[in-house]
Amino acid sequence: MKILVLNCGSSSIKYKLLDMASHAVLAQGGIEKIGLTGSFLKLTLPNGDKVVLEGEILEHQTGIEYILGVITSKKYGCIQSLTEIDAVGHRVVHGGEKFNSSVVINEEVIQKIIECIDLAPLHNPPNLNGILAVKALMPETPQVAVFDTAFHQTMPDYAYMYGLPYSLYEKYAIRRYGFHGTSHRYVSKRACEFLGVCYENQRIITCHIGNGASVAAIRNGISIDTSMGMTPVEGLLMGTRSGDIDAGVLTYIMEKENVGFQAVSTIVNKYSGVLGVSGVSSDMRELEVAVKEKNRRAILALNIYNYKIKKYIGAYAAILGGVDILVFTGGVGENQTATRKIVCEGLEFMGIKIDDEANKIRGEEALISASDSLTKTLVIPTDEEFMIALDTLNLLN
Repeated sequence: MKILVLNCGSSSIKYKLLDMASHAVLAQGGIEKIGLTGSFLKLTLPNGDKVVLEGEILEHQTGIEYILGVITSKKYGCIQSLTEIDAVGHRVVHGGEKFNSSVVINEEVIQKIIECIDLAPLHNPPNLNGILAVKALMPETPQVAVFDTAFHQTMPDYAYMYGLPYSLYEKYAIRRYGFHGTSHRYVSKRACEFLGVCYENQRIITCHIGNGASVAAIRNGISIDTSMGMTPVEGLLMGTRSGDIDAGVLTYIMEKENVGFQAVSTIVNKYSGVLGVSGVSSDMRELEVAVKEKNRRAILALNIYNYKIKKYIGAYAAILGGVDILVFTGGVGENQTATRKIVCEGLEFMGIKIDDEANKIRGEEALISASDSLTKTLVIPTDEEFMIALDTLNLLN
């Protein structure tokens, strides 16, 4: 079965076409700057070369039509006809309490995704645009929605509830949902496969660390807590997001700066985190260069960044009653050896000890814990697209 995976953002579309029989990636790439000047499609050829195709792409349906045209083209295509695409799997950011697993898309599902827009006004609309575009362009092709929040719907109520009046939960579904669920689910399962242990009998902490970042506590294959909340702002210090913050600070900023809630939302989402503290960049590679140059604020940002990850690992070890497996993934988790080393330093008392030589790897699956470590620490590159395709395959079968 050939499955097309789509991840539609506000001005972008990432795509990957997979042959599930062989697990081969037949085509992959993405469109950037949808609706803006200079929009383009960048695709990766089978030999690894990149090709950029420029064009005026005003909205998501045009973008998806462009992608389908490239996939079936003589020059860059990998299939003869769109009928060879058996299904389309979509990443949908927020499923609220309506979805605790992936689902085949029908009119009822579309309506429920619309009802979740209030919970993710920046993410769900473009996700929905992708679904509607495929429905218009390939009306006979089945589609599946895979939700970022679904994996964390197993959290107990005492973990997901905020200390607010309960009526606000009843009226507006204000609670913690968590995100990156597809990634946490993939890397936790893959880590157990790598080690040859039973997934349903492990205490696992997964660290998805990138520009957006979250940590999850997984007991016996079930998520019991995660660092992100009702929105992706809560939790770790991230590229441009503040992470955990005293709610009183927000009202204080509004009063002192004489700004409204939208301005505060922009501050904590777009201008905070590593970028806000360092004043250098949200990119950890650029931050590390600044640290080597003894930039004081860059050093502070990196210290906060690493401290927050370590803090959540310690907290989740407590609620799990120990840790059997610790996993690093995401752009930083997979590639920044220094971050993994610093985060794990001082955690020997709870059985976490890494091997400095093994930790030198970047972007590949590896066991990096020392031979005498009680906890197995691994690097597992995430593959959310494969997980989306696998859910699509399983549902349609």
